[in-house]
Order: sequence, then C-alpha cells, then structure tokens
Amino acid sequence: MTPFEKCPICGSEMVVKEVEKLLRGGLNTATVKVSAEVCLRCGEKLYSQETIQCFERIREKLSRREVSQFQPLGQSFLVTSCVLESLA
Repeated sequence: MTPFEKCPICGSEMVVKEVEKLLRGGLNTATVKVSAEVCLRCGEKLYSQETIQCFERIREKLSRREVSQFQPLGQSFLVTSCVLESLA
C-alpha cells in the first residue's frame, strides 16, 4: 500500500496502522484486522483495493451463511486473515 501524503478529508498526515473493521452480511457480523492508512487528526481510514475486495467477499459469505471457515466470536465471527485466495 502506498501511503497518501495527506488526508483527503482534512489534509493532515496519514500513517499506516493495523485496524479492526466490522463487517455485516445478512444477520451475521465479522471482525477483521487489516492494514489501513489512518489520518492522525480526523481518523479517516483508507483501504487498499485488495482489502476492499476482501471485505466484499467476506460480506458475501456472511450473507450466504458460509461461515464455517470463520472463528466464532460470541454471536459474530473473527476473520483471522484477509487473504483473497482463502475466501474464494
């Protein structure tokens, strides 16, 4: 991921951090840890195209209730990897 020099929202500095993203699909919810560019001032998060595609695949699987490869976490699921090949 190539970091933006400045936040597109407020113009402040962006840094790469690991963040948690909450995804919903149908009645199911998953938490995914991914790398994102985060604004130090306003907190805006920017994700790579590959990460966004991974989010879409996870949401589809959640909607179809195909959650056997996800780790249960209470009433939701923890996705330990955002690798596209493992979610195909």
